[in-house]
Amino acid sequence: MSTALAAGSGFDFTLAQQLTVIALCALTAFIAHLALAVFNDGVRPFLLDFIQGRTTRSATTAVSFGLSAGFIFGLGAPMALSTGVLNPWLLFLPTDVLGMLAPKKWLAPLLGGVWGAVVVFGLNGANDIAHDLPVDFLTAMQQMSTPILFLFTLFPVLAITKQFGRGWGAAAGAIEVALVVLTMKLWPNMFAGALAMAVGVLMLIGLAVSQDLRQRRADRSAGKVDEVAADDPMASLFSASAARLRRYLPLFMVLGGGVCVLAQMHVFGGGEATSFLIAKGQYAEAAQVDFYRVFGFVPLIATTALASGAYGIAGFTLVYPIGYLLPNPVLAAVVGALVFAVEVLALSWIGRALGKLPSVRDSSEHLRSAIGDTLQLAILFGSLMAANAMGGGLGILVVGGLYLFNDVAGRPVVRMAAAPAAVIVGGILLNLLYWLDLFTPVKG
Repeated sequence: MSTALAAGSGFDFTLAQQLTVIALCALTAFIAHLALAVFNDGVRPFLLDFIQGRTTRSATTAVSFGLSAGFIFGLGAPMALSTGVLNPWLLFLPTDVLGMLAPKKWLAPLLGGVWGAVVVFGLNGANDIAHDLPVDFLTAMQQMSTPILFLFTLFPVLAITKQFGRGWGAAAGAIEVALVVLTMKLWPNMFAGALAMAVGVLMLIGLAVSQDLRQRRADRSAGKVDEVAADDPMASLFSASAARLRRYLPLFMVLGGGVCVLAQMHVFGGGEATSFLIAKGQYAEAAQVDFYRVFGFVPLIATTALASGAYGIAGFTLVYPIGYLLPNPVLAAVVGALVFAVEVLALSWIGRALGKLPSVRDSSEHLRSAIGDTLQLAILFGSLMAANAMGGGLGILVVGGLYLFNDVAGRPVVRMAAAPAAVIVGGILLNLLYWLDLFTPVKG
């Protein structure tokens, strides 16, 4: 399968795309201001104290910025610049912060809209400047696509191994590798990991459901029954949070429609691997990848939403793959709104169902962990490939050194974002060395 990105990887947005990004950033900032939803899963649990008045807006903003800054500048911006495709870390993490920062309701959408304008009007200029440099680190960063796409394929294997042991993991790994080889041989224009990931995720779900069913049969045989305490404080909290979110159902429907429209326009990718697939024009494969990610995040998003009273900006992220596949923005707006309505109305039921399926719930944890592990290795390896492309051994020394320094310095930039950030900083340093006549670029 070719891993070359579309020529230029530029940001030639149409007027409709520009207005959609600006309006969606304004809306997400407003929703974050109301503490109804944020994109950062790590911030959501802190919102309950803010909603109930036990902490201040400024303190919550500081938490949001601290947990988001590394992803914005270390992952969101580099991924967008290297692929020519927008991503949620670049759009929605800043609007989380800006929405919480705004002291007034009217100011939140204004700040969000300004950020959207900065993105759609500023990225192309930054992209052009970077490509005109003697050391073109953005083109070099396209080297990241191959390791990200192929190593990401293995996340179901890691999840199966963690939950069900080495035997099942080895079997899943052998099956996935065989399917990748088969796909490359028979369907060379198809993303080679698509079929392998599908089988891997289905194996994981099948093993988890089978384990839960066996456990329930064993419990019934032993005379055990499901018991829920009538005065369970968590049940009461979950009920109040679900009711709070349902009160704002029309606003969530507008949000769902907006995110789905953005995905339908094919200028946005919901994940690292997805961004590269969208850039290649492989929308069906991108939809497949983001659909599998849903299984890893539904339990997390549902439980944190029910515990905190704040939902996810992208919901369960189902609107991403749906949007990629829909034929026009009008249909995407309608379908996205309906998907969000179903998600919000079903939250309480999903919470109860997850309580009865502990192995499935555990699978979600293992999937998220496996996705992080595979992407962390892929992004690091891809960043070193980019470093080699732009500076050879010196590039690897600079980029690898920055990554290691960040690690031993207490990780001021989160590990997953540290490597792409190091490529950009390393690229700037190599350009400085070139202008000092101390370095000759590998290419150009």
